[in-house]
Amino acid sequence: MNRMQVYRACIAVLAAAACGAAARAEHTREWRQSSYEDFLKGTAHGLAVRSDGKLELAPKFTQIADADASYLWSIRMDPKGTVYAAGGTPAKVFRLDANGKLNAVFDSTELSAQAIAFDAKGTLYVGTSPDGKVYRVSSSGEKSVFFDPKTKYIWDMAFGPDGTLYVATGDKGQIFAVSPEGKGEVFYASDEAHIRVLAFDGKGNLIAGTEPSGRVLRLTKKTDKSTAKDGGAEGFVLYETPKREVTALAVGQDGSIYASAIGERAHTAAQVSTTVVTGAVPQATTTVTAGGNIAVIGPTSGVVQGPSPFVPFPPLLTGSVYKISPEGAPEELWSSRDEVVYSLAVGADGRLLAGTGNNGTVLAIDGRGVFAQVAKAGSAQVTGILGSAAGKTYLCMANPGKIAQLGPDYEQEGTFESRSFDAQLFSQWGRLDWWSGAEAAKKAGAEASRLEFFVRSGNTEDPGKEWSRWFGPYAAPGSAVEAPAARFVQWKAVIHNGKPGDGIQWVSLAYEPHNVAPVIDGIALQDPGVRAMGIPVANMGRESAALRTPPAQSGAGTVVVSQGTTKFDNPAQGFKEKGWQSVLWSAHDDNDDDLRYAVYFRGENEKQWKLLKDKLEQKYFALDTTSLADGAYYLKIVAEDAESNPPAEAKQAERESERFVVDNTPPSIEKLEVSVTGRSGNPATATAHVTFAASDGASAIDRAQYSVDGGDWILLAPKSGISDSKAEAYDFSVNGLSAGEHTIAVRAYDQFENVGSGKATVTVTGARP
Repeated sequence: MNRMQVYRACIAVLAAAACGAAARAEHTREWRQSSYEDFLKGTAHGLAVRSDGKLELAPKFTQIADADASYLWSIRMDPKGTVYAAGGTPAKVFRLDANGKLNAVFDSTELSAQAIAFDAKGTLYVGTSPDGKVYRVSSSGEKSVFFDPKTKYIWDMAFGPDGTLYVATGDKGQIFAVSPEGKGEVFYASDEAHIRVLAFDGKGNLIAGTEPSGRVLRLTKKTDKSTAKDGGAEGFVLYETPKREVTALAVGQDGSIYASAIGERAHTAAQVSTTVVTGAVPQATTTVTAGGNIAVIGPTSGVVQGPSPFVPFPPLLTGSVYKISPEGAPEELWSSRDEVVYSLAVGADGRLLAGTGNNGTVLAIDGRGVFAQVAKAGSAQVTGILGSAAGKTYLCMANPGKIAQLGPDYEQEGTFESRSFDAQLFSQWGRLDWWSGAEAAKKAGAEASRLEFFVRSGNTEDPGKEWSRWFGPYAAPGSAVEAPAARFVQWKAVIHNGKPGDGIQWVSLAYEPHNVAPVIDGIALQDPGVRAMGIPVANMGRESAALRTPPAQSGAGTVVVSQGTTKFDNPAQGFKEKGWQSVLWSAHDDNDDDLRYAVYFRGENEKQWKLLKDKLEQKYFALDTTSLADGAYYLKIVAEDAESNPPAEAKQAERESERFVVDNTPPSIEKLEVSVTGRSGNPATATAHVTFAASDGASAIDRAQYSVDGGDWILLAPKSGISDSKAEAYDFSVNGLSAGEHTIAVRAYDQFENVGSGKATVTVTGARP
């Protein structure tokens, strides 16, 4: 492709971009909400926000009780259906009575009751941490030490079908099997520091989640008795997650295993919480333990022990939820960079429920990985989820410690308030449109829930009493909104008599910002002799020149980006070319209107502006100054938005440039005089003394030079010592002239590279007496 073909192709691209920009020259905008991220910025009551961008009715969420504890870690149900919750600090276990009251049935001076479990008879067992033990609590409330694992943490407990109690511990990563008589032995010794959670799969195998490698293990009893001293089970890694810690496990009806994991692996971090220190002066160290807990470790007789104090919910963690199929294939169902999952359970509807922190929400995740935020707990973390045979789901929470119930019934009515929308400019509101399950049911002739919308507006970012009242209800899509014109707007939706599955898929509001005048942000005059051009046909040997760019938008206004194609600005290129004066400018329009520009000029002592060029789309112009008389001039740039507005509403702005000078006349060389002197008998040392003056009518003299007999040009300094005046005088000598005729030429340049010259001829005849 030759140069001309390239040029034509570039012109075609520019033309297409210009057509695209012109095609959307109107003010009407659309505020549309249809994504999970959009709806999460609003406030939902009785509505769930789905990850596929839909609002739907949520299960009923009822707070049941507020525990006298900062944290609740575990929630379980005894064989009679009574709910218990364990937490701290200090370690406590609460029983929920029929009146929704919490009664403490266990307390201890230890830091936390981390795990609870019930045997087939309904006897309560409590595991405490750190340096904890397993307690058995009788029906009368008496507690006794049932098993002491001699380790730092008891993270979880679960009863097997045969009545064996399995105890997951850290910091040695062991699982103990404890008989009904309280005799315990190592069931499995892991390479991990912590066994964090336990569950049983559909075949009765024990499933465990670990830290710090984030593994999901399946444990089966050994058949070879000779290896029982290393533990009574063999471990198989079902899945090693990319995360550091497995926080929860759940098993689906089809045998699928769900696991939540948090944190990034720190391969260089300490993996144990007991360190032997050598040397005379043991130094305190810090290690990260399960749950991200920070243990401050100090010297004790050469042995460093004890994770105390600890931080239960460290910030800045990432989280994921994984599904391991019955065949063993893993897949990621959910992930977040700023939310983590602390609890899992399979709900009555078959969806996976996940309790999160540190935003305290409950997510429902279906088999396709679509999730919905079905509840906002009011506490920072949802640490436990418990399902019941009646379809009720109980939650325990932390910060503060509370118990709540989710479902099984769904809300009959739900409301959603959008975030306030900033139109950036004073705007008129148009029609409100939406699509929902109710609209689909109406079209199909089925019974549908009743859906109402309301709209209000104001001129402050946060809605308050200074906003307008709610206007509505609007029951039909495409309703004209009555809210007064303003900068900010908000909508509210109410679903009445709803059913599961009813929901809102998207909402849009048309608006038209009030037209404001464009703004010319700045003007940058270029150096004389620089020509600004677009894409040239050919450089034709031109020398490139850097262009000064004008100042950008000051920030007084913010551009509202409209729907449609992006505008394309053809950037200017600079080339050195005598006789040209170029100007670049920057401008913006808060309505994002298409702008056209006009360039005017006037002389310094003139009053009327003369048009040089109008209907310009680019933000630069090059003026051929050879058509102007020498002197001082000004340029004026006018921007108008008539292309995007009716004539009566079009606006314009203008801005004048700095003063600039046109000078196409060369300097004059005047009073050029030469006198010759020499030393007797030695004409070769004759000296020519030269004086002259250079003057220019429009600009200062930039420099002067001389040449002898066509030789190199030599720079001269003016008598004043600096070239800064329209008239300069020069006085210099030329030494070493030989006998004969000599030509001395001088020339002077003004600031516009105009050059004036003169010459004088002298004859050196010989030695002077």
